[in-house]
Amino acid sequence: MDEDYMYTSDGTRDIYNNPANKDKTGNWKACRFILVTECCERLAYYGMSTNLVNYLKIRLHQDNVTASNNVTNWSGTCYITPLIGAFLADSYLGRYYTIATFSSIYVIGMTLLTLSASVRGLKPECDAAGVCHPTAAQSAICFLALYLIALGTGGIKPCVSSFGADQFDENDENEKKRKSSFFNWFYLSINVGALIASSILVWIQMNVGWSWGFGIPAAAMAIAVITFFIGSHLYRLQRPGGSPLIRIVQVMVASLRKFRVKVPSDESLLHETSDVEESNIQGSRKLQHTHKFKFFDKAAVRTEEDVDLKAGWSAWRLCTITQVEELKSLVRLLPVWATGIVFSAVYSQMSTMFVLQGNTMDQHMGPNFKIPSASLSLFDTVSVIICTVAYDLVIVRIARGYTRHERGFTQLQRMGIGLVISILAMVVAGGLEVYRLRYVRLHDLYDEESIAISIFWQVPQYFLVGCAEVFTFVGQMEFYYDQAPDAMRSLCSALCLTTTALGNYLCTFLVTMVSKVSTRNGRLGWIPDNLNRGHLDYFFWLLALLSFINFLAYLVVARWYTYKKVVAQLS
Repeated sequence: MDEDYMYTSDGTRDIYNNPANKDKTGNWKACRFILVTECCERLAYYGMSTNLVNYLKIRLHQDNVTASNNVTNWSGTCYITPLIGAFLADSYLGRYYTIATFSSIYVIGMTLLTLSASVRGLKPECDAAGVCHPTAAQSAICFLALYLIALGTGGIKPCVSSFGADQFDENDENEKKRKSSFFNWFYLSINVGALIASSILVWIQMNVGWSWGFGIPAAAMAIAVITFFIGSHLYRLQRPGGSPLIRIVQVMVASLRKFRVKVPSDESLLHETSDVEESNIQGSRKLQHTHKFKFFDKAAVRTEEDVDLKAGWSAWRLCTITQVEELKSLVRLLPVWATGIVFSAVYSQMSTMFVLQGNTMDQHMGPNFKIPSASLSLFDTVSVIICTVAYDLVIVRIARGYTRHERGFTQLQRMGIGLVISILAMVVAGGLEVYRLRYVRLHDLYDEESIAISIFWQVPQYFLVGCAEVFTFVGQMEFYYDQAPDAMRSLCSALCLTTTALGNYLCTFLVTMVSKVSTRNGRLGWIPDNLNRGHLDYFFWLLALLSFINFLAYLVVARWYTYKKVVAQLS
């Protein structure tokens, strides 16, 4: 298939060898299929995950803490499996074939989940009072479906955004500028799907039935797969460059072997080659030498033993500067990566504690219509859509006048702004819970299922989380793609996603610990089944405090970080 195409300077198959495609502003024809694919896939994902905590409570008869922890554990797994998909994409399959393979597993999982909620014998039976009694087998089938979905997402999440960015040539200035806009519109497509999921699909689940509520997302996922394949003839394909982990280990081994070797002051004496095959860095561009982590430079120092090798130099003894700088790039990314974990814990509240908080409030819109509490996440989506468009068309232009930076803000500045907004979101959520509990006390409504405070008072906290996403999550996508070594972009996108996984696991840990500590001596604790007798506000204050400490750490990390510098492509 590749014989009919030449390759761009960053190692991707160049669609512009086709005379029908000469517009050098980026492969936007292919991007349209990618954006539609992502929109449908996110509709499928959020269509069944947004309200999952209520499904586990209603159909699987789980309490608040168990349901919340099961959701965050599953969600965390959805963001860990991308490490598998990214490794396969960068090393062997390439992003296109990885997406194609794992999307099939995704569809199977969605189909099984739909069957577990609709087919007699697979779905739990409920009595006249609406209390469901699932068997162990029925619960197992449900969780099997969920974790098949988690595996399927592992090949899509780390690859789709990078695959879309592959459609723009890094060394063409016009395309490079448009790539930044692609990430904004990519995140917008995610939230268009999420908007439909959190509004229409959540209402269907709570009012029509779970079979339709899960069946429609399954159909959306099937449409996503079909759309992706329709655009196949247009895509630029990144050539897999072999295992990036092996190249990383080679630098470590070579550095340790030369532990006593002194690094020369003249960096031109360090080893580099223009031969892609010799350097074992397929499709990568040369990276400029940096002076941090000088220990790894030992791997690029030529010794007499290296020169005497009759069969040529061995990558396990002598590495190129570019290979060493790839490892340094990953090491520099790790502190930035770590500061994203607490932010992801805040983000996960929309599918857990925000929903449980909303369950206790007045959900009526007029006398005859009730909005499901999980549907309030549509305001997060609306916020993302508004902020994305405003950022791309207005904020960047205004900021550019002050910062003189072509993108308005640097990627690190953009992420830092999002962290500040996430702190405000937790403060607002905690303030609302203080007000709600005070109302309960004043009117002695401890045993009421819902109280006369409109659920729409939750809108500000959802809106703030949405604004934080536009700055932090979109900034992260662009940052990791730009700062990752060329042949490790899927892996670094997956690394970015693991912050969401660890954020969910952190949330599970916090909920579990808070539950254990706050229920000592027979107390109900912060998060009991009856939230009117708990202190959910304390949990939000805890997250606000952790977010503030995390932001202070981020400032130190951002000041220390140096951006990657490319010299030229290897040819």
